[in-house]
Amino acid sequence: MIIIGLTGSIGMGKSATANLFKQFNIPVFDADKCVHEILNNNTRVINIINDYFPEAIVKKNKKSFIDRKILGNIVFKDNNKKKLLEKIIHPEVNLQRKKWLEFVKRQKYKIACFDIPLLFETKGEKRCDYVVVTSCPFFLQKQRVLGRNNMTVNKFYNILKNQINDFEKRKRAHFIINTGNGHRFSRNQVKKLIDKVLT
Repeated sequence: MIIIGLTGSIGMGKSATANLFKQFNIPVFDADKCVHEILNNNTRVINIINDYFPEAIVKKNKKSFIDRKILGNIVFKDNNKKKLLEKIIHPEVNLQRKKWLEFVKRQKYKIACFDIPLLFETKGEKRCDYVVVTSCPFFLQKQRVLGRNNMTVNKFYNILKNQINDFEKRKRAHFIINTGNGHRFSRNQVKKLIDKVLT
């Protein structure tokens, strides 16, 4: 099975590109979605986060829940806390990804895609046969990101500071998907990429 690692800086069209892979019947492991599920449902992880980040825990009906917005605000201001949170969550994400991949292999798919925002930052490219980076001009990236709920210019630059920059990602990629020219153009690029990988 061919493993494609899909990544890109915030606002670069990675999620839209992941959806294009799905349209071509390629299963996609969504690392962000996996993290959300862990933070919502994994009691062991919730308890560990409660030990280290008690201010991010809210209680409802005698059950503890993580307020992701509070947790996000804590870790984006403090790099050491961010690294600590990653140490708690990443092993669980890796475990879920392995289970998912075993399931996908049993379904006899030829290609599987890992949609991982911090692919290079977590050395995830070592588990992939090809790395695909989504990219677009900076003005468009900024426009997309600042259009999101609860996003500020400060927060945007803080996120960028904690990610490997777009130029470096493109240098390390096997394929670059330019997401700045509309849906059809992106779709054609993904189709060509899949054809090339399969041949």
